[in-house]
Amino acid sequence: MIKQLSQAFPLASAMRLAFIISLLSPLALLTPAQAASDAEELVGESRYTLEKMLSNPDYAILKKFANKAKGVLIIPQLVKGGFIVGGEGGSGILLVKGSDGTWSNPAFYTLAAGSIGLQIGGEVSEVVFTLMNQGAVDAMLDSEIKFGADISIAVGPFGAGAEASTTTNLDADVYAFSSSVGLFGGGALEGAKLFTRESYNSSYYGAGATPRAITIERAYSNPHSEKLRAALP
Repeated sequence: MIKQLSQAFPLASAMRLAFIISLLSPLALLTPAQAASDAEELVGESRYTLEKMLSNPDYAILKKFANKAKGVLIIPQLVKGGFIVGGEGGSGILLVKGSDGTWSNPAFYTLAAGSIGLQIGGEVSEVVFTLMNQGAVDAMLDSEIKFGADISIAVGPFGAGAEASTTTNLDADVYAFSSSVGLFGGGALEGAKLFTRESYNSSYYGAGATPRAITIERAYSNPHSEKLRAALP
């Protein structure tokens, strides 16, 4: 058994790359109409996730962090699964708080991560990331970023019934609150990459809609996202 596993691990990098490509390749196949419809659905799902977690007493600490945050990244369906070589992936939206305290319209992103280990099965979780400083916001807006390298992230044990005081890192750039306690245990998101979802941004707002133009310059807006913005503290 050990020999069989050792033979499988040289393929780990290629398999992990294939997982990430499988998340990103469908994006190029979407028509503008499909992308616009899917973008609207993602905004609706993100709002549902946010409202559900903020209204749940088990996530009272999330509201405190969101109040202090410079930005929020919401991924309503983060899929984790695999055997030996696993990974996480999902689409989400980023909103940035302005100097006047109001939240921007959402910019669209995709998160992809790979991990190696003895794991079987899969899990779907809702996740809200709070960006606690302007540096974390700028990193997400300026380029494709890697958690743990470009910005620090505290990924556990936040979740239902977990308090922020139980983590050993209260100075992280980003905190992850998930609907499953321990989903990200062991630093599973270290090395995860966040990619701009350009097709969704352009279909939802129009040509030239970059994340910075949407969230910082506020040159683009869509009335469909008003209820989502209002849900943030």
